[in-house]
Amino acid sequence: MTEEKKGKFYKFLLWRQKYIKERTFVLIISFFVGIGSAVAAIVLKNTIHFIQHLLTSNLQEGANYWLLIYPVIGILLAGLFVKYVVRDDISHGVTKILFAISQRKSRIKPHNMWSSLAASSVTIGFGGSVGAEAPIVLTGAAIGSNLGRAFRLEQKTLMLLVGCGAAGAVAGIFKAPIAGLVFVIEVLMLDLTMTSVLPLLISSVTAATMSYIFTGTEAMFKFSQTEAFLIDRIPYVLLLGIFCGLVSLYFTRAMIKVEGLYRKLKHYWQKFLVGTVILSVLIFLLPPLYGEGYDTIGSLLAGQFSHLMDQSPFNMASDSYWSIIIFLGLILLTKVFASSATNSGGGCGGIFAPSLYLGCIAGFIFAHASNYFEISAPLSEKNFALMGMAGVMSGVMHAPLTGVFLIAELTGGYDLFLPLMIVSISSYATIVSFEPHSIYSMRLAQKGELMTHHKDQAVLTLLKMENIIETDFVKVSPKMSLGDIVKKAIAQSSRSVFPVVEDNGKLIGIILVDNIRNIMFRPELYERFYVSRFMVSPPAKIVNNMPMEKIMKIFDDTKAWNLPVIDEEGHYLGFVSKSKIFNAYREVLVDTFSGD
Repeated sequence: MTEEKKGKFYKFLLWRQKYIKERTFVLIISFFVGIGSAVAAIVLKNTIHFIQHLLTSNLQEGANYWLLIYPVIGILLAGLFVKYVVRDDISHGVTKILFAISQRKSRIKPHNMWSSLAASSVTIGFGGSVGAEAPIVLTGAAIGSNLGRAFRLEQKTLMLLVGCGAAGAVAGIFKAPIAGLVFVIEVLMLDLTMTSVLPLLISSVTAATMSYIFTGTEAMFKFSQTEAFLIDRIPYVLLLGIFCGLVSLYFTRAMIKVEGLYRKLKHYWQKFLVGTVILSVLIFLLPPLYGEGYDTIGSLLAGQFSHLMDQSPFNMASDSYWSIIIFLGLILLTKVFASSATNSGGGCGGIFAPSLYLGCIAGFIFAHASNYFEISAPLSEKNFALMGMAGVMSGVMHAPLTGVFLIAELTGGYDLFLPLMIVSISSYATIVSFEPHSIYSMRLAQKGELMTHHKDQAVLTLLKMENIIETDFVKVSPKMSLGDIVKKAIAQSSRSVFPVVEDNGKLIGIILVDNIRNIMFRPELYERFYVSRFMVSPPAKIVNNMPMEKIMKIFDDTKAWNLPVIDEEGHYLGFVSKSKIFNAYREVLVDTFSGD
């Protein structure tokens, strides 16, 4: 931007501050964030579908060896783009948003407004077994964050605009405005006031309207309920919810475990080789694993599943009733390996689509297997496939309301609202018995960097060590005499605590003025007593990377008022005082959570 343009922009900022109220301006910005998110979603979806149609329209029945090659090319292109053009980690989009919010900055890098679009479109178009939704959510959040920063808006408003971008992205890609709003509340865990709900609604509705204009008003998946839901099916719905919760648990734990194994591979090309080999073989054997899997979802919701094995080497064994259950069961078990291989091998994508995909398959398998045993009147396989989508999404994301509203808006299946709620709640209740955090928040929770709806815990998460550590304490050596302490430390400091630090910088103890008060005024003892004799161990030591919640617990347990801070190797860094934490706590609480 030239100096002349900068000057005009600054004049506009001054004009805006003078004539447009902050609340009104936020509503205007949220409208443009909704437009930007919708445009990004439409571009991404169309690009993915164009590439997929170009590559797969001529595939024949039976084994297709092109399926061994396409995913390798896609991950190679996406990986090289990220490695040499973007030069930044753009995976785990929703986790990145949660981290940005938890850091109290809500700043997302400008390249995230386009880099995830390019990488994920190539990854998924060439067969990567992941979803486009997490990249588009990161894109929308980046649009909100960078628009807010461009107009010099405060941190609290930036956080809201990040939520607006995420809500607009979900609403735009799924044509689901209510789900976009609920997603921000449940998954991004923003505490909302009436002032902040309106911008989120504007972004969601604007994005959904844009999608309606450019892609039509039909629901994303065509679903017609030909069989009414009966009350006596509720026990089966509860069982389906438990089953979906267990599937979600398997997917979550397996994903974290497999990604951990990939991280042990040190070199990029090792990860690429292992990931692409696993992904290509799985897609060759189980072609429905190709891409997002929305074609498979559409087929199961329409009650058409006989063709799912057409392009698989297993097609020759597709005559029995159990063949489709075994085939889909293999997909249920291997989808997590295909998704983790895609991302860890160098591709870019999320788990929105995989959770919907697995849920649809889980619901279908549950109904199809139940009907074989003829325990009761036949269960509607279409209805249970739809309910399974809500169940697994609710379990994986720990977001039952998002699961209910998203599936209802995705398919138009509003007549199944009650069973959708039952499945979502029972699935969520099942998985939280084993995993307290979603797959998105688990990594941050382990580091103590997760912001939650619990205000006290959220404020502690926002507090950072660099903001509360005090470094003006006078350090003393264990070789110093009592006279040196009195003349060089106590006389020159207003503190009553002095860290004892060795020459290598490691903390070995502290001196408390109260402990030496009875001898510090006796000059005859100045050269007889040394620090090593009257220093004491601190009640506890704070390691600089400890979560703030743990630090507060240490203060409570020790009843101390000041505690030394060290790094992981024991080097002295400073002190933390309880009063400093309380003051910082009050500032963050007022700044972040006070209503307008």
